[in-house]
Amino acid sequence: MGNKFLALRKSEVAKVAPDRSALMGKLNQNMADMEKIREADERWLRLLFGEPYEAKFQSEGTGSAVHVYDGNDDEILTYTAGVGWHEKESKAETQVHGALKAAYYDAYHAARQEINSGIAGMEVQGGFDARA
Repeated sequence: MGNKFLALRKSEVAKVAPDRSALMGKLNQNMADMEKIREADERWLRLLFGEPYEAKFQSEGTGSAVHVYDGNDDEILTYTAGVGWHEKESKAETQVHGALKAAYYDAYHAARQEINSGIAGMEVQGGFDARA
């Protein structure tokens, strides 16, 4: 895949991608550490992120985390102390990636067949096989 195609794919995915930087900024701006997050309830986190996003605080197990979901209930961000932010691809982003990869593959495959059929159509000239 060439750079132009990769840039096209990135711009198309960006059209359906949530603004993760803004979401991370909201949390970073308003919360200094996980202790403050622990004190926040789910309603406060929902107000912080705004519609259509929802945030849930997890304090079970070995550590605490904040999970951020988009309007389709896809988890798009996770924050854990010591690790920081981890981005997760939404279903919409995955669909755009898949569609563009399929279109690229189809175009590549068609071009490859055209090249191969052109080579197969060449005649052997003067005892020299042009396919070799």
